[in-house]
This record gives sequence, structure tokens and C-alpha cells, in this order.
Amino acid sequence: MRTEIIGDTEICYELKGDGYPLVMIMGLTANMDWWGKELIDPLAERYRLLMFDNRGTGRSSAGRKRFTMKRFACDTVRLMHRLGIARANVFGVSMGGMIAQELALNHPDRVNRLVLGCTFCGGVRATRPGPEVIKTLVHRADTVEDQARLTLPLLFTKEWLEEHPDMADEYIKTVSIAPINPLNAFRQMAAIAGFSTYGRLPRIQSPTLVMCGTDDALVPPENSALLARRIPGATLREFDDAAHGFITQCPEEVVSAVVDFLSAS
Repeated sequence: MRTEIIGDTEICYELKGDGYPLVMIMGLTANMDWWGKELIDPLAERYRLLMFDNRGTGRSSAGRKRFTMKRFACDTVRLMHRLGIARANVFGVSMGGMIAQELALNHPDRVNRLVLGCTFCGGVRATRPGPEVIKTLVHRADTVEDQARLTLPLLFTKEWLEEHPDMADEYIKTVSIAPINPLNAFRQMAAIAGFSTYGRLPRIQSPTLVMCGTDDALVPPENSALLARRIPGATLREFDDAAHGFITQCPEEVVSAVVDFLSAS
């Protein structure tokens, strides 16, 4: 891993693989470790992956400026420029999908093809999770392990966790690597609260694939269907019986869908 000074922050990043660049943007409170080797390794066989920790997350500093999706997108573009990446495919999940939308809208020359996973357009048009889900999301536990156990049911279905008992410990281990501090977690949540792209989505020029799990309680799948309807020519791919953490629940299917989309003429 390396770092670059980007404006008022220091961004930690990693480049992996060869081929056409694919920029990977992670979600709320998550750093690049959360992608998982089951997803990253096969993608790196085809593409040059740029993974990084968003400002205030993982090993990247928070900087002085207010967190917004546009600022996160600007950080991404400036990092791409610093690394000599003029244009790339972009894959963002959850909050990373919100950043990716702003990237495609405000820097269209930088985005070739766009993949949006388990994300939404924000604003009044978005379908929000239930009150219990929101209560769990905003609660900050005393320890990183307790926080991880608290959020497990938001990311994975009960049935999948029962079928994969080792994954709970693996998730806790991953979350414990360079965890976000509570202040920056709330700053990211505030950025999500102020995010809205509904009226601008028809301006997205990049071919777009929208993906989600059918059992996502955190970002209900209706949001992905809305994105696919609003973005010209977008394709919707749903993964049955998967939740918000669908990239972990069915990595092989996700890789196949992403590769097929990025390889299309």
C-alpha cells in the first residue's frame, strides 16, 4: 500500500493487476480491505485495479473539509490524475456507489463504464430502510468487535450466516483492520443525508450496470430499480437471496456479471 497527498488529505491506495483500469470505491465506514480476495483476485486477472480508503476511513486522513459525495468523487479524480489514470471503469458499492454517481455526473470524461452496487440516489425519491435498521446503523458500540457483530444482520441474510458460520469471524477480523473512528463515521452519514442525484441521473453518459441483492434491508432493492430506470440504457442485475453484502455472499456471480458488462462492445 502507498499514500498520496490529495489536497487536504492523505489517501492510502493500492494498485493490483494489469489491463484497463478499474477504480473500486468502497462504502460507508469501509476501507479497501472489505472488498475481499474472492472478488479482487479474479478481477485483477483482467484489470488494473485501483483500490483506496476514502478520506477519513481506514488509513486515509480525514482532512479539514466537510465530507460530501462530490468531495469524495473529487478525491478519486485527483488520485487517478496523480497515478496517470486518465479514464477508467468505475465500480462503487453502497456509499461508494453514491460517490461513483457523482464521479460520472461531474467528471464524465473520467468514466468509461459504470457499475453501481447496493446503492441509491438519495433525497426524497429514495426508499429508506426501516427504523430498526437505521437505529442499528447509527449506533456506535463500545468496541470494534461489538460494532461488527451489531451490523452483521444488516449486511448478510440470517440463512446465509447460518450456512457460513466462519464468515462472521472473518468479517469481524476484516472490520478490525484500520477501523474508522466514530466521528468520521457520523461525518460520512451526514454526507449521505445530504446526497441526492435523482434529477441528474438522466445526464449520466456512461454505460451502466446496477446490481443489488433481493434481500437488502439496508438499501432496499427498489432503489436499484429506480437507478436503472433513471440512467439511460442502464441494466439491472439482482442476486436472489442476497443482502447488502452481496459481493461477499456470491462473489463468483458478481465477478461474472461485472466482467461480462465491462467486456461488452
